Amino acid sequence: MSGDDVAAPTPAIDVRGLVKRFGTKTVVDDVSIRVETGEIYGFLGPNGSGKTTTIRLLCGLLTPDAGEGTCLGLDIRRHSAAIKRQVGYMTQKFSFWEDLSIAENLDFVARMYDLPDRRRRVTEALERLGLANRRTQLAGELSGGWKQRLALAACILHEPKLLLLDEPTAGVDPKARREFWDEIHRLAGEGLTVLVSTHYMDEAERCHRIAYIAYGTLMANGTVDRVVADSGLHTRLVGGAGLHRIAAELEGKPGVEMVAVFGSRLHVSGTDAAALDAALSPWRGRPDLRITATEPTLEDVFIHLMNRSTDNFR
Repeated sequence: MSGDDVAAPTPAIDVRGLVKRFGTKTVVDDVSIRVETGEIYGFLGPNGSGKTTTIRLLCGLLTPDAGEGTCLGLDIRRHSAAIKRQVGYMTQKFSFWEDLSIAENLDFVARMYDLPDRRRRVTEALERLGLANRRTQLAGELSGGWKQRLALAACILHEPKLLLLDEPTAGVDPKARREFWDEIHRLAGEGLTVLVSTHYMDEAERCHRIAYIAYGTLMANGTVDRVVADSGLHTRLVGGAGLHRIAAELEGKPGVEMVAVFGSRLHVSGTDAAALDAALSPWRGRPDLRITATEPTLEDVFIHLMNRSTDNFR
């Protein structure tokens, strides 16, 4: 068989035209997404913008009012029960029994799944997430980072093919966040597909691809580099003294969509490069200031998209 005859691998998720309404509000509006197997796919967007609802629609946890597609090769409408058995779901709120130990919590979860050889699975999960030495510690005594590890251990006990993470590192210190993401990449390298919602830009940059969802509408989709490039945004860096005063004077000028101070630098962004440069022209001759063009950051793009979106719950 020639290379041209080899069939493309089935995507982990392939959905089209998803719509979900709650009462008179359309929470997800005509969303189409494809996620490859083993991919870490990030969801970004304002609070209350439909990220969690979209994730639940993608994997059959909610039934769409319109739209169709597959998750793990199964129809999201007709085979939702089978999909759920292959999904690990880590919610933002810690939801384990605080008066049970780490090992007791995992053993309880294994019993709920009716897993065969559950002692081996619990032991392997404890070792994988670095919890073995703490196995007898009560869950209620754990810090945020260790609670996060326990939650992830419970999610992978039944060896799911798809992992859903809803803002999994909120309130966790930077070292614990990095260790968590290192483990997520190891799991993805073993073929696990991961959907993760996050507000941290450094976490979004660790995803293979991202989607920006605002109030039910998919506004951007692709690699971080592609999303930044497609934003049409231009950014100028202003370095020097008196930046807060300059920022105040730039606010609202034609061509200036966003102004933000980052320490000793000012980020000034807009979609019209000529108008942006014209707005900055009064400061270009000052010897104590440096004005240079730079690539917009993902945070610049995030704010830009947020400013363009409309809150459908207003």
